Amino acid sequence: MHPRLDLIDLDQTGLEGYRRFISCWLSRDHGPTFIVDPGPASTAGRLIARLGELGVARLDRILLTHIHLDHGGATAALLAAYPDARVVCHRKARKHLVAPERLWEGSRQVLGELAERYGEPRPIGEGDLSDYDDLARDDIQTIETPGHAPHHVSFLHRGTLFVGEAAGTFLRLDDGGWYLRPATPPRFVLDVATASLDRLLAVDPEPERLAFAHHGLLAGRTRELLTRSRRQHEQWVDVVREERRQRPELGFDALADRIVTRLRREDPDFARGRELPADIAVRERDFTRQTLRGMVQYVESEQGDDETQERAADS
Repeated sequence: MHPRLDLIDLDQTGLEGYRRFISCWLSRDHGPTFIVDPGPASTAGRLIARLGELGVARLDRILLTHIHLDHGGATAALLAAYPDARVVCHRKARKHLVAPERLWEGSRQVLGELAERYGEPRPIGEGDLSDYDDLARDDIQTIETPGHAPHHVSFLHRGTLFVGEAAGTFLRLDDGGWYLRPATPPRFVLDVATASLDRLLAVDPEPERLAFAHHGLLAGRTRELLTRSRRQHEQWVDVVREERRQRPELGFDALADRIVTRLRREDPDFARGRELPADIAVRERDFTRQTLRGMVQYVESEQGDDETQERAADS
């Protein structure tokens, strides 16, 4: 039997469109009780209150697909409420949970006011951490899926694949279709992201459900969606390459406008963003530009490497 899954929304009040976006998953019954991505520090109290309403008296695990502020910022507060829980994340991320100062300062530099809205993460103890082997004993498989972040991991438990942001941002539409967008902030490397999606596509048997960090659950058609996400990553990079080559003089904003216009014609999963509620569409406009910034930087680094090789060949 499937464990019971609860999607707990952590809407960011005061930020336009930040609903149906940040959330965490609670899995319980028929296995360990665990949380995937407890969200930002600013909504830790709301999360803990909701767990109380759901009758959760004990947590066994807190699983972090990655430690960005909107995914792992509430970890310390959740541990204070559930001290028996143990945290599992990528080995590269562990030190930033124990000493989050560099994570916080880096996030403030990149996100600015948004980081302040999410809240400063508090440190956890070394003894609060657990490893992949402990998860395996609970029948939870860990799949390293770098791309959105170098320390990104996905978790598979009894037919449900918790993909974090490895397959991008997902929203279910009223007719059963979906909106899908890559989530590729700098520093993005296409081969790394697609290799991670290949690992998810190789899961056998095919997962029955995909649980996204942003946002919601897909039951059935899971391999189809992962395949389309992989193709979407490649398509977007191809479009960025072509547009940058054709208009090298453009600044980022003008270039991004051209790319978005073209993708709305050529990518049916992204084009369905026209059907999103107005406030969510505003949010997605901003995050689409963040995604494209990562891809543009990747393409420009490719071009720089080519020029370096050409100069070396001529010397």
